[in-house]
Amino acid sequence: MTPFNKPYLTGKETKYIEEAVATGKISGNGVFTQKCQQFFEEQYGFKKALLTTSCTDALEMAAILAGIEKDDEVIIPSYTFVSTALAFVRQGAKIVFADSYSDNPNIDANKIEELITTKTKAIVVVHYAGVSCDMEKILEIAKKYNLIVIEDAAQAIDSFYTFSNGEKKALGSIGDLAAFSFHETKNIISGEGGMLAINNEKFIDRAEIIWEKGTNRSSFFRGEVNKYGWVDTGSSFLPSEIISAFLWAQLENLEDIQNKRKSIWDRYYEGLKDNPNFSLPKIPDFATNNAHMFYLVFKNLEDRMRMIKKLKENDILAVFHYLSLHKSDFYNEKHDGRILKNSDHFEDCLLRLPFYYELQEEEQRKIIEFLNTF
Repeated sequence: MTPFNKPYLTGKETKYIEEAVATGKISGNGVFTQKCQQFFEEQYGFKKALLTTSCTDALEMAAILAGIEKDDEVIIPSYTFVSTALAFVRQGAKIVFADSYSDNPNIDANKIEELITTKTKAIVVVHYAGVSCDMEKILEIAKKYNLIVIEDAAQAIDSFYTFSNGEKKALGSIGDLAAFSFHETKNIISGEGGMLAINNEKFIDRAEIIWEKGTNRSSFFRGEVNKYGWVDTGSSFLPSEIISAFLWAQLENLEDIQNKRKSIWDRYYEGLKDNPNFSLPKIPDFATNNAHMFYLVFKNLEDRMRMIKKLKENDILAVFHYLSLHKSDFYNEKHDGRILKNSDHFEDCLLRLPFYYELQEEEQRKIIEFLNTF
């Protein structure tokens, strides 16, 4: 069977894990953690990068740093993974769900301002499939209402946004805070793992404290204080050196991984662009494509489910994606009753195709041929 996903190994992961073990420090914030964090800061312009055990942890750190408290309101797209909302629910926030665009799953920037009240504290954007939201417009709204902007960049490593003045910035470097994922389904992986990017300098010092269980331990190791203690809230958000060592092997091969994934994405697009039975991903002019996934949007739920069934019968595993969070069992009664038709449309009609580094061209062409002839 052609799987939906297959984790890619560069060949050096176990070598670096052995090196990490040999250092005698495998608990966290060691050599490989620092190498990875420095790479992200230099490569993408993050003011501070902190590796975490998951993207969920990074979002939880962002919620704490943003000062989200009980009854604060946070605007979040409904078409996203539960972690995007859960991190802020844990702080007591009321989630105000926003709809997607009609032609792509990202949050509709034109519908954000009408959702803002005196209780709104933050806007959380999700760069679906690694394709940027309209960040210039969102930043303008946030500035007007003095709101914090948090990027859920779980899928958006090595993707960029171009401002109207021509400035090009990496996703995750634009908002006050950003969260990334290195889950095994992502472009760059460590099994489980994530990262918090801090771009607003006022959050940097506190972020390190929250990251280190609410202590000023990082300052102690840098020699800035002669002892460390409990100074704030926090948790054990930092990953072990084992995870960081694995991640470093991936980062060394970032360019190769990205080039291969982009060639797979392009092959899907060229092979399927003339099929009238579904629409393909839309990349706005201001966004780049990091080839995180390739998806189709069918005209209705029945067509999509029929295609999933037929693909599976032919040993091809394709999957649908998110269920609209505003209709979830957990949040349905808390939602304000608005119908978010575009989010619901993607819930019913979006289909993700097999996508991974080792997907062979011949195998991919068989998938394309099947989709075009069925």
